[in-house]
Amino acid sequence: MTHPLLDLPAVTAEDFARIERRVAALLGTAQDVVLMQGEALLPLEACIRAGAPRGSSALNIVTGPYGQTFGNWLRDCGAQVTDLVVPFHTAVTADRVAEALAAQPETGFVSLVHAEAATGNTNPVAEIGEVVRAHGALFYLDAVASIGAEPVLPDAWGVDMCIIGAQKAMGGPAGVSAVSVSARAWERFAANPHAPRGSYLSLLDWKDRWIDGGRKALMFAPAQLEMLALDACLERIEEEGVDGVTGRHAAAAAATRAGANALGAGVEPFVYEAKDAAPVATTLRVTDGLDAREVVARALALNPSVPLIAGGGALAKEMIRVNHYGRDASRHVVLASLAALGGALTALGRPVDNASARQAVTETWPGE
Repeated sequence: MTHPLLDLPAVTAEDFARIERRVAALLGTAQDVVLMQGEALLPLEACIRAGAPRGSSALNIVTGPYGQTFGNWLRDCGAQVTDLVVPFHTAVTADRVAEALAAQPETGFVSLVHAEAATGNTNPVAEIGEVVRAHGALFYLDAVASIGAEPVLPDAWGVDMCIIGAQKAMGGPAGVSAVSVSARAWERFAANPHAPRGSYLSLLDWKDRWIDGGRKALMFAPAQLEMLALDACLERIEEEGVDGVTGRHAAAAAATRAGANALGAGVEPFVYEAKDAAPVATTLRVTDGLDAREVVARALALNPSVPLIAGGGALAKEMIRVNHYGRDASRHVVLASLAALGGALTALGRPVDNASARQAVTETWPGE
């Protein structure tokens, strides 16, 4: 008996190369794109291991927990790291980056998260890219949460390593990811004697054996389920149009923020200014002595399907995250999430205004 999840067609080198071209089109890039058979942490770490030689100087911009992770990897590579730490309720500015680079003129690597889904902020990559390129450093960008939720344009922004994953706004699988690599990044990888070789983390192996070999022979058997799912999610994005997908996420974020503000008690936006808020997820700070974990638990008891979670780590008690990405970037999901949140706050004795929240959503996002 055949099974649709087991008896799958082989993913050929031609298929693999075609999907890479689709990812390149999504990014609007002429750079080499490498598909990697693992969650996005794989190319994120691979780029740092290749691009930050021992003894080099790196500027690591921290606007959330992933920025902290990148700093740890950079130090493990032996780089001299300066952390530019920005409060998680805001975004970094190009001026702050320029000041940091001026103070450390030897900096050769700059790492940044475009959108931090965990904290709900997004950073002005285009402006930062101009500063980094003028300085001459390699620019490393984590666009895992932003791709599909907002424009991601590595060529136009001067990004040398742009890492994406399919599992958030793209609405795809978690087990496959991709990175676009500029020509100068390849040069610096090749000049790093400690860049991974003969390793699952080796981008240079991909360059030598796959790209320079004319994309004719794969290095290993592709993960069929993930590759087929990635192909399908790219097709769905192409059908809706990139502008349509990013517009839907922007509308979901604006409506969620407006509805949360209109509730009137118990929560407020975690990211202070709307311009700094990421379209992929809206983070809320609980007030009035509430515990975010209890609010989320009560909301999920009312509606287990809504994409609400408490913050992670030190933010678990104070933050609620509304994950309106992928198929959940819809007005129906936003309304349902705020209704569950309002019900939970009401049960906890807070005088919320659910009707005003609904009205704010529908006025901000009139229709789909």
